[in-house]
Amino acid sequence: MVPEAASERVPRRHCGYSRGRAAGIGEPIVSAHVSVRPEMLRWACRRARVEPAALAQRFPRFPAWERGERRPTLRQLESFARATHTPIGYLFLSEPPEERIPIPDFRTAAGKPAARPSANLLDTIYLCQQRQSWYREFALAEGEAPLEFVGAARLTDGIEAAAAAMRRALGFDIEERRRLSTWTDALRRFIEQIDAAGVLAMASGAAGSNNRRKLDPGEFRGFALADDRAPLIFVNGADTKAAQMFTLAHELAHIRLGRSALSDSEARAAPRHEVERWCNRAAAEFLAPLAAVREVHDPLAELRGELDRLARHFKVSTLVALRRIYDAGSLAGDAYGAAYRAELERLRSLPQGSGGNFYRTEGARVGKRFARAVIASTLEGRSSFSEAFRLLGFRKMATFRKLGESLGVSA
Repeated sequence: MVPEAASERVPRRHCGYSRGRAAGIGEPIVSAHVSVRPEMLRWACRRARVEPAALAQRFPRFPAWERGERRPTLRQLESFARATHTPIGYLFLSEPPEERIPIPDFRTAAGKPAARPSANLLDTIYLCQQRQSWYREFALAEGEAPLEFVGAARLTDGIEAAAAAMRRALGFDIEERRRLSTWTDALRRFIEQIDAAGVLAMASGAAGSNNRRKLDPGEFRGFALADDRAPLIFVNGADTKAAQMFTLAHELAHIRLGRSALSDSEARAAPRHEVERWCNRAAAEFLAPLAAVREVHDPLAELRGELDRLARHFKVSTLVALRRIYDAGSLAGDAYGAAYRAELERLRSLPQGSGGNFYRTEGARVGKRFARAVIASTLEGRSSFSEAFRLLGFRKMATFRKLGESLGVSA
C-alpha cells in the first residue's frame, strides 16, 4: 500500500485535543493551552533540519516551551507543526516515532548507514509513490502493456552488455550527446529519452512545489521506484547538472534491475551494497564506455586538464571522468584514491549555483509523461481537478491550463 502524505497519516482524532465548540460560544476552542513534551518539539526541529534558534525568531516563546516552562496554545502548535512540516498528531506522542524510509536505503556516510531521513526527503518519496500509484492505474485503464525494460537485467550480467542494452532501449547516442554544447542540453536530452522509453522521470530541488523546502544533495541524490507499468526515477535537482547525469543513469540501472532504492550515487570504487556497485558500474559504462574512453584519453596529459576535457567530451562529472581513467588503467589504486579525494575537495570548494533553475516549470518537476496523463484524465472527467492539483503540486486553474497548453493537452 502506498503511504499517504505525512500530514495525512496521523488522524486528528488521535491528537489528544478537541476542536469542539465551547458551550454557549459557538467558536472553536483554539486558545486553550495544550500539553506537549519538550522532547517532541526538539525532535520536530531535528526532523525538519531547523535550528531551534531560528524557530525562536518566529515563535518567541519557543525556548520556554522547550524548557517545559510554558505550554503553547493549539493555534500556536498548529503553526509550529506547519513550520517544521510535522504531522501535528506526532507532537502529542509520548516519544518520537520511528520513521522508516519505505524503500531500500543504500545511502551511506563514511561507510556507515545514513542518518535519519529529513521531512523533506520523506515527503518527496511519499509524493512520488502516490504519483506512481496513480499512473499505474492510468496505464492499466489505457491498456498499456508491461515494459520489457523493467527487470530485464540481472546482477550476473556483464556490465558492457548491460550498458549497451540500456543505450539501445533509450536510443542513447554517445556521439549525439558529445555534440551538445552544455551539460544542461545533454541532461534535457537524456530526460526526453527516458520519458519516451516509458519511465516517469521527475526532478526538483525542492520538496513538492515549495521552493523554501530545499532538498539537500548531501542527504540523497535520487531514488528509483521500480514498476512494470509505472517505473519512476526522481533526481535531486539541487545537485550539479553533471552529477545529475550520473544519478539518472544510476537510477536507470536500478529500474533495469527491477529494484527500488534510495541512493547517494557517486562514481566511487566500491559502494557497500552489491546492487549499488553494479548500478555504479553500469551507469559509468552507459555514459562513458570504456572502449570510447581509451580512444580519446591521453595518459600522458596533465590530470587536472584531462579530467575537464573528458568531462566535457562525455558530458559527465570530473569524478566520473576520473573513475573511467582509473578503469582504463592509467591510475594505480593509491593514486586514484588520493586524486579522487582531492577532486572531491576541489568541487566542494567551488561556489554552487542555483541547481534547481532547470526544474522551475511544473512540467519538468513532475515529468512530461506524468503531467500529460494527469491533465488528459482530468479533462476527460476521469480524475477530479482537486486530485490533479494535489498530484501536480499547484492550486490555480490558470497554471493547470498553461501547463496543458505547453504540453499540447488542452480542452
